[in-house]
Amino acid sequence: MATVHSLPNGVRVVCDPIAGLETSALCVVAGRGARFEDATRSGWSHLLEHMVFKGAGERSAMEIVETIEAEGGQINAATGYERTSYQVRCLAGGLPLGAAVLADLVLAPRLDPHDLAREKQVVGQEIAEAADTPDDLVFEMAQAAAYGDQPLGRSILGTVDSIATADPASLANWRARLYDPASLVISAAGAVDEAELLDLAVRHFGQASGPAAAVEAPDAQFTGGEAVETKRLEQANLVFLLPTVGVGHPDYFVLRLFAEILGGGMASRLFQEAREKRGLAYAVDAYSETYADQGVLGVFAGCAAKDAVELAKVAAGEIAGLGGSVTPAELARAKAQIKGAMFMMRESPLARAEQTAAQLLLFDRPLPPAEIAAGIEAVLLQDLARLGSDLCASQRAAVSVLGPRQAAGAAGAFTQTLFG
Repeated sequence: MATVHSLPNGVRVVCDPIAGLETSALCVVAGRGARFEDATRSGWSHLLEHMVFKGAGERSAMEIVETIEAEGGQINAATGYERTSYQVRCLAGGLPLGAAVLADLVLAPRLDPHDLAREKQVVGQEIAEAADTPDDLVFEMAQAAAYGDQPLGRSILGTVDSIATADPASLANWRARLYDPASLVISAAGAVDEAELLDLAVRHFGQASGPAAAVEAPDAQFTGGEAVETKRLEQANLVFLLPTVGVGHPDYFVLRLFAEILGGGMASRLFQEAREKRGLAYAVDAYSETYADQGVLGVFAGCAAKDAVELAKVAAGEIAGLGGSVTPAELARAKAQIKGAMFMMRESPLARAEQTAAQLLLFDRPLPPAEIAAGIEAVLLQDLARLGSDLCASQRAAVSVLGPRQAAGAAGAFTQTLFG
């Protein structure tokens, strides 16, 4: 069972030992990300994540990586809308080095102006690559259609123009606000010793101080709309989004099960109807994307342009009809799939450390697996019917279509079929 400690400055420490392992994972997770940016700072959280690896503390960019890899470890980072995470995977006994390096990255990056100029070019290429990758671009189009010019509607990468205004001083100020000790969680899982972890946390993070003014995420409103872009591609890429509950809502597991039954695997409704019966698509999936206060139910599909309208109608029809037609066998299978994925994930120290940190940031405590499993098992058929009704009653959807001109009608076909 994971244990939690709090340092006087607000940093929280989670220790989750896993017996029998020879490796461990250490994460430093800030409960802030791109959702906390205004339009002028769009992409700064991601740019900062890049920049800390250019040199931190006494280590150069090469030394940061070499130091970890020389001991058999790996180091990485990720920026999301609501969290930013720095991770080290290491052999047993590697926590002292991992903690020292991660502390430098989070608390003492150099932010050299010459490195910043080069890294802006690198991120600019990343932005261009995403724009040239259809199955990246179509999701960004859908996100923008869903949330417009709000932080959740903007790309985590930002734009070339928005990152251009960052300089070392302003980025250092943003780091202090983004990585406020009150938002930091140090989470370790695997071959870890609780006393050692707590000592390392105090030594490396205990003196961190907070900014004069904390940064807060604005409320978000799902507005919905259509984003259609004609492009010469071999197939059409489609994303359909509907507004729904967030991770803290009592219906969270209802949403997870709804998405699983709709398009979570080869036995799902969409896979069977769109691919197996009609041959409309090779790839068709449903998923839930949840934030602290709200979320979306999403469907992604890639298909021939001539089939896009029919596929949109099929997706809308399956969403509209699912809630009232789920069988006990379907619900039982979906519950088994979600519980199975959860317990399999817990066998990875890194995934476990990340999940525990996220739970602490969202719920102020780690959630025992048995409690999660009980929440999944408690979902009834009538809960799915109620969620399905709510999804259709919203009368709001975000649709993105990317591909040949012939596919453009899929946007209107989805909303017309679902809402009438």
